Amino acid sequence: MLRAALLLLLTAQPARPCETALLLSIDVSGSIDAGDYRLQTEGLASALSDPEVAEALVADQVALAVVQWSGTDEQALVLPWKRMLSDPDVTRFAARAATLPRAFSGSDTAVGQALRFATAQFAAVPDCHRKVIDISGDGQENAGFTDAKARSEAIDAGLILNAIAIEEPGPAIPITTYYRNWIISPGGFVVTARGLQDYAETLRLKLLRELTKPIG
Repeated sequence: MLRAALLLLLTAQPARPCETALLLSIDVSGSIDAGDYRLQTEGLASALSDPEVAEALVADQVALAVVQWSGTDEQALVLPWKRMLSDPDVTRFAARAATLPRAFSGSDTAVGQALRFATAQFAAVPDCHRKVIDISGDGQENAGFTDAKARSEAIDAGLILNAIAIEEPGPAIPITTYYRNWIISPGGFVVTARGLQDYAETLRLKLLRELTKPIG
């Protein structure tokens, strides 16, 4: 028994360091109806299940977590941190994402408080080299009014802030501009989903950009 234990110890592969901790922060404010919410959860599951995304997640043993947020004091960690050590880990996480219950019925859009809540979650993954908040939403801050300060606090904590702006189809891009000017960090980026029907593919490309080589 002792010999077998020693052999196992000598042949075991050392745990690889976590390259990236990626927190996906999803808007469930009042502008997101039940159909929109379903498109977001199904889109998240679809993007995570993409073979290229899954391969990148496992290759760097990425730690994933999901937050839902809405108005003032309405933020919840709905999927706690989980390291993606194998394809089954990704499959299980995506399946849980697809069936997530909505944490809040929807009220205001407190972007700054969402950022502060997300920032606090990284204390649980101190070993990860890169720490990224991936926030998505379809509206500018209209409650709390802490976005600029919360952004500064996240940057001071060494976090990268990226965003998905969910825009109505058409030429105007006020949400994209808002996220670009007020939310993303230096070196971060914002991508635009033209309606929630476009969310899954936009998120897929965004994850690949965050986890592998830049696209486009």
